[in-house]
Formats: sequence, C-alpha cells, structure tokens
Amino acid sequence: MSDIIYVSKDTLEQMKEELHRMKAIDRPAAARAIAEAREKGDLKENAEYDAAKESQGILEARIKKLEGDLANARILEEGDIDTSKVSILTKVTLTNLTTKKQLTYKIVSEKEADLKAGKISVTSPIGKGLIGKARGEVAEVQVPAGLMKFKIEEITV
Repeated sequence: MSDIIYVSKDTLEQMKEELHRMKAIDRPAAARAIAEAREKGDLKENAEYDAAKESQGILEARIKKLEGDLANARILEEGDIDTSKVSILTKVTLTNLTTKKQLTYKIVSEKEADLKAGKISVTSPIGKGLIGKARGEVAEVQVPAGLMKFKIEEITV
C-alpha cells in the first residue's frame, strides 16, 4: 500500500486534524464505552460490550489507514503543475461530444473529490481517462453508462 497520494496543503492539514481528533477524542471515548459496558456484567452475553469493541476496532482501522495516507502524502504546489497536459490539481474545461455541454473539473486526489464542487478524483473513470491528455485531444472514457467522449478545451491551474 505504498501508493503516493498527491494533495494540496489544505487537505494535508485537514487530514492531520482528523487524525489528531480520532486519537485525542474518539479513541478515549471508545475506551470509556468499553469500560462502561464491561461494568454491566457477564461479557459473554453483553451486546453493548461487543458493539463497543467492534466500534473501537473500526476506529483503530481508520486511524491506521489515515496514518498510512499521511505517510504517503505529497504536497503539490500550484507553481509545480505543468498545464500542457491534464494532471492532478489541474482545472480542465472539456466538452462532452455527445451532449455538446461544456464542463469544468478540477482533478484531485480521492481525499479531496467532491463532484458538487467540480472536483473529481484522479482515480475515477473520467479522471483516469483525462490524465495525460493535451489541449485539443479527445479523451474516450469508459463509464458505467457506456463510452463517453470529451474534447479537452482548456487546462489551467
């Protein structure tokens, strides 16, 4: 799982804050919930204890994943981005050749993806299909609904 994750400085800070919250607030709360459930009697028949232990296990898995993501995170500055081709953190204006609609997306990491905000993941089908394409090229993207064709109109930061 040594996949490098490219993120903006803001996203890296959000990830660090989330990890701190999980360790400083959520982890002690999970331990308290287990202790309270343990006091309620026989552990073999204590559903509350089982639920608290399961919740703690899920939290620990999330902490471990976030720690791994932080270890593999690399900050990309806008000045470092080459706009001759579509890459992560570029803003791409494209035309859907079927509907003739023009769309603008910012290509971001999975952590930052938010379709409503016009941010698509570099690992999404459209993101993968656009990466490496230059202005004027047509990207053919296989999506669950079928094959879509997009013409790259503009690439900016």
